[in-house]
Amino acid sequence: MKRFYEKIVNHPKLILMGFAVIFLICLACKPLIPVNYDMNDYLPADTASTVALDTMEKEYEGGIPNARVMIEDVSVAKALEYKEKIKKVDGVTEVTWLDDAASITAPLRLIDAATLDTYYKDGNALLSVTVSEDKRMEALDEVRSIIGDHNAMAGSAVAIATATESTVSQIPVIAAFAILFAFLVLILTTTSYVEPAVILAGLGVAVIINSGSNLLFGEISFVTNAAGSILQLAVSLDYTVFLLHRFAEYRKEIPDPKAAMVQALSSSTTSILSSGMTTVIGFLALCLMRFQIGPDLGLALAKGVAISLVTVFVFMPVFVLATYKWIDKTHHRPFLPSFERFGKVVCKMMIPFVCIFVLIIVPSYLASNSNSFYYGASHIFGEETQLGADTEKIEKTFGKSDTYVLMVPKDSTATQKELSEALHALPQVKSILSYVDAVGETIPEAYLDTGTLSKLNSDRYTRMALTIDADYEGEETFDLVKKVQNTAEEYYPGAWLLAGEGVSTYDLMRTVTADMMKVNLIAIAAVFTVLLLTMKSICIPAILVLGIETAVWLNLAIPYFAGNKIFYVAYLIISSIQLGATVDYAILFTDRYKEYRERLPKRQAVLATVSAVTVSIMTSASVLTVVGFLLGVFSTHGLLSQFGYFLGVGTLCSLAIVLFVLPGLLYLFDGVIQKTTRGISFLKMEKEKKGNEKTY
Repeated sequence: MKRFYEKIVNHPKLILMGFAVIFLICLACKPLIPVNYDMNDYLPADTASTVALDTMEKEYEGGIPNARVMIEDVSVAKALEYKEKIKKVDGVTEVTWLDDAASITAPLRLIDAATLDTYYKDGNALLSVTVSEDKRMEALDEVRSIIGDHNAMAGSAVAIATATESTVSQIPVIAAFAILFAFLVLILTTTSYVEPAVILAGLGVAVIINSGSNLLFGEISFVTNAAGSILQLAVSLDYTVFLLHRFAEYRKEIPDPKAAMVQALSSSTTSILSSGMTTVIGFLALCLMRFQIGPDLGLALAKGVAISLVTVFVFMPVFVLATYKWIDKTHHRPFLPSFERFGKVVCKMMIPFVCIFVLIIVPSYLASNSNSFYYGASHIFGEETQLGADTEKIEKTFGKSDTYVLMVPKDSTATQKELSEALHALPQVKSILSYVDAVGETIPEAYLDTGTLSKLNSDRYTRMALTIDADYEGEETFDLVKKVQNTAEEYYPGAWLLAGEGVSTYDLMRTVTADMMKVNLIAIAAVFTVLLLTMKSICIPAILVLGIETAVWLNLAIPYFAGNKIFYVAYLIISSIQLGATVDYAILFTDRYKEYRERLPKRQAVLATVSAVTVSIMTSASVLTVVGFLLGVFSTHGLLSQFGYFLGVGTLCSLAIVLFVLPGLLYLFDGVIQKTTRGISFLKMEKEKKGNEKTY
């Protein structure tokens, strides 16, 4: 590697120009990348609800209603006027109201009470609107201008539009605060006013190259768009800091800056690469999820860390050599005190901390697996947002509601009638809009106008739109979905298709819960294998993985003890993210311990290690923590907010275990580590009878 690094430092202009070109290309590509905010789009293509939606799109012009619009204090005639205005909005493909389910020429008292209350209640009209995906934002803005702010809109289309608008405005603010905080932390932890700018400039190059190269994926998920860049910044920060620290150390011994940089690169390659590889592996584990947000985020983050590593080993050496004179000129005394006193405290308390650690392993694991979950998008926006307030207003008047669309072969109308009656018998089914319900089983299709017929029948299918009195998710909803599926299977074995928000959420629940064990086990096994190969030890990987995994369990146990429901997607993703992002701290600590242990007894080696690495670890950990909490505080998107809090709390848990528990584990297993690690030679010691380390 030394020859490679010598070539790097001797061709600065070529490297700087090459990175500048790539940077500008990726900067231009970044705005061109579309972002998808619909979680259901990331279900596997063979999922039952996805197949149903794809088939419906081919067979019918209008899709499933994805917005509920409530007009307050309105007459039937006025409600029909609103319906016609909304139908004319570009992007609205269908609007369904009372006149589609019953005749409104007769007095309202003659209409079935359940059907009437579904669409018109206490002078309030509730319209079911279908909005096309490609014109969602513009269409809903126009619908809002038609109905006014005093009326209400809710539904998945409104949630996606709100998520798009809020995230686009909030993420730049979060990123700006994250960069500012990182700069302040670096000012405190480095000894030059220019050095933080150099570090962040290098990271900025890596982040922009990664963001722009996401165009290769076609589109990215809202999770990747919101968290990808700031996670890359926080996770990759310590690679550059570590290199600069090594460069500063070797400059004291080697007068030639280029030679000092080559030596710094050569000596830090193993540590930085092992940290980077474990992070990449942790992120790539997300690619094994069938729920496609996992691969979307995992690939983007793994690519980002890989680009950061290339930037550290190729771009940063020549960039630092071009700016080191400015770094020297703006040198200042260290703002942080020595952590030797902190190291002494850790040495005194490390055994009790290990005992506490052992006691919490099992309870935290059990609690982390006993949480209550939200699986879909129905609870993403709280009551403090307009969408949350609108949803509450609609549900207060009309109750919780969803629409399931069941498609069955267009054969016997008698069988369709029997199926409809069986579905009507389910308590949660408020009304059904179908050919046999709206037209009758005896009336031929030829007697119907094309517009009415096209909503109900296609060439191969007839569809039944079930208005459901149930939430979009939950045990009751999932039981209902299974009952509707079983009922359809009874009359049309293997020939039915069912779609709807609750149905998609049911499929989402089944998909992500199946992913959990697989992703976690493979992530742990992969990180363990990388550590096994890079550290050439059996004991050390076991200690490090157990430590960080316990931090993960502790993080995920907190919502259980607090009695909070959590989003399963955030729960699933953070498991791999926290492992991949924070195992670096444990690797850095252990590498330094092994280094010191070759010339110091184990207690002194622990003290020296804590004193030496605390600043480096806290630099990266504090940025990652604040990035998480910024996302948690600023984002109104519930899933992103919760992911942010998990990231912040999880980093603190990992930091606590690395600084307070890992020293004790290394101390206690010192002998085992020496016996099970290849190529190390710890200092031998003679102990007095009392067991104190005295002579060496």
